Amino acid sequence: MKIHHSLDNFDARSTVVTIGTFDGLHKGHQLILKKLKNLAAEIGGETVVFTFYPHPRIVTASDASSLRLLTTKNEKTELFRKAGIDHLVIYPFDKAFASLSYAEFVKEILVDKIRTKCLVVGYDHKFGKNREGGFEYLKTCADKYNFRIEKLDALSVEGENISSTLIRAALQSGDILKANHYFGHQFTLHGTVVEGKQLGRKMGFPTANIEASDKYKIIPGYGVYAVTVEFDGRKLKGMLNIGTRPTFNKNADNRSIEVNIFDFSEDIYRKKITINFVAKIRDEKKFPGIEALVEQLKKDRKNALEILDTND
Repeated sequence: MKIHHSLDNFDARSTVVTIGTFDGLHKGHQLILKKLKNLAAEIGGETVVFTFYPHPRIVTASDASSLRLLTTKNEKTELFRKAGIDHLVIYPFDKAFASLSYAEFVKEILVDKIRTKCLVVGYDHKFGKNREGGFEYLKTCADKYNFRIEKLDALSVEGENISSTLIRAALQSGDILKANHYFGHQFTLHGTVVEGKQLGRKMGFPTANIEASDKYKIIPGYGVYAVTVEFDGRKLKGMLNIGTRPTFNKNADNRSIEVNIFDFSEDIYRKKITINFVAKIRDEKKFPGIEALVEQLKKDRKNALEILDTND
């Protein structure tokens, strides 16, 4: 997959293009990518995903601090790579780009730079200044500039249309199983191990404290989760607690993230780490004392291992 941060020297044959933020790259997005690849195969062309960085809301919205992303730029890039896309355009989103009308975007970007042969959009596609570029308008552009356009219907699962908003709500409530089902892959969190208070070590459950790699990355709701942990080419099992400790970290919503890696005692301070969320074990709760907490942690470990063993 070729990654482009500019279109100055963009070169591809018979391009089949889709546009969007693709936050989460969930099953609905995956249908669009499948259609993209099928159409490219039909015409002997190449697939192009046109997305942006930073997220448009960071540039255009007054409430950007409330933005919560399902996937960071690096996570999304890797998912596109795994999907087998030929060209990923990560276009700089700034105020000048935000002010482009859809007519200007179609002519200057899609037609002149990318030389689009076919455009694939989702059922709710809106783009450009004031989100004016809907499907009906795009059809007139397709006729004018002689490219084909295809629109995909929403993907419905159990009566709900899959969307990034729906998945975000599932994660915020701690419903990892629902979120993962809609993703089509496990929710991941990339971060760095930072210094903590080492309270877990004193109880026999040492934890690594994680700071997310992107301050806008969504952190699931409070509770205890069964997870797998990846670093240095290894993949280990563990359980993770999400709580709150405002003075401790820079994570979204001031959430503390502490992972206990099973049967592991190495020092991984400052290591880059990936957490894969498998399922929620229980809600966060307060205990009358250390002994009661330790007994609960033993039960959590047992439950986590049962969940993780069935997901091997």
